[in-house]
Amino acid sequence: MQRRDFLNALAAGAGLMIPLGRGAWAATAAGTAATQRKLIVIMLRGAVDGMNVVAPVGDANYTRLRPGIALAQPGQEDGALRLDSYFGLHPALAPLLPLWEQKKLAFIHASGSPDATRSHFDAQDYMESATPGVKSTADGWMNRLVSGLPGTPTPTRALSIGPVMPRILSGKAAAVNLANGAAGTKATVLDRPAVGKAFDKLYANDPRFGRAYQQGKDAHQEVMSAAMDGGMLANEMQMADNGAPLPNGFPDDAARLANLMRNDPNIQLAFVALGGWDTHASQGAGRGQLANRLAPLGQGLAVLAQRLGPMFDDTTIVVMSEFGRTARENGNGGTDHGHGNVMWVLGGGVAGGKVLGDWRGLAEDQLHEGRDLPVTTDFRSVLATIAERHLRLSDKQLDVVFPTLPSSRPLPLLRT
Repeated sequence: MQRRDFLNALAAGAGLMIPLGRGAWAATAAGTAATQRKLIVIMLRGAVDGMNVVAPVGDANYTRLRPGIALAQPGQEDGALRLDSYFGLHPALAPLLPLWEQKKLAFIHASGSPDATRSHFDAQDYMESATPGVKSTADGWMNRLVSGLPGTPTPTRALSIGPVMPRILSGKAAAVNLANGAAGTKATVLDRPAVGKAFDKLYANDPRFGRAYQQGKDAHQEVMSAAMDGGMLANEMQMADNGAPLPNGFPDDAARLANLMRNDPNIQLAFVALGGWDTHASQGAGRGQLANRLAPLGQGLAVLAQRLGPMFDDTTIVVMSEFGRTARENGNGGTDHGHGNVMWVLGGGVAGGKVLGDWRGLAEDQLHEGRDLPVTTDFRSVLATIAERHLRLSDKQLDVVFPTLPSSRPLPLLRT
């Protein structure tokens, strides 16, 4: 094994992903003020059915297109939770209703990527690189965002929870990756004093790898410290998750993430991916497969908001998925790959209690290719609004993070 490969393996085993070679930089302390405003992105891999997350129950075409899986009207058994006179929230997301009523939760309907691909893998790649239709982009938009934020970056400024470092955080800037569940903050072999000292001696003065090794070790210790303080179709559906776990354990991961962010002010950006949303069959309505996925997601988001405490006022949480699903249910009681979807935005600075976006209804002539919700709001416009107004990026910095950002009117999404 080459020395460089060994150090890469060592970093991966410690739950870290750090740049090696020319892209590496030393870790220095960042002031709390520079990282006060936080961003958390939750990616639902597999294409969640946004039309049953925020259901247009006021449109007669909704039940016509979905006779078996449409949510019942508000007030009925397992019916949608009333958001306004037209839209209703899936009943499994009841834990989020207080945030809606406090105007700290908003939805942007008929949003997504302008690229028309129905491939999970391509669509996820485009949303994580923020360059739809371009496969050659080398880094993820959250990694580019790290370099554009004020203050001096630290190894723990960007954090991911999942089995591997995601595309969205790949690039030159350092990021930390933790495993799902309690294992993510358990001690590793490097935490054994004898082993740690041996590696310190081996790499401390190495002119090529010494800085990267120390950076990785510092990041791991910082996270550990914060944790201590605080069939074919079935196979295809599993592949669509791209390694992301089901949301069942998300409430625990959300509590752990909130604890880490409260105890380590250097953590400013976080990413979590959840799978299980490719509902081609037996999707269900108010109950069933989709409901079983949404329930822990809603509970986890509510836990995250609660456990962040006062920090929630300075945090924006975005929930997105690679594309939506067909407006019409299929013959298996599910939905197939679609186009437009719904994005969720939560936070203390969100101008919530609204379903935003250019919603055009479900009439046949308003559907994309006669089958899907159209994309009338580019997902990059939502993210750029948050990056500009919440994270205070300049126009020049926005051009770097979102290099192909289309011109659009600002979304009335944030109060500050």
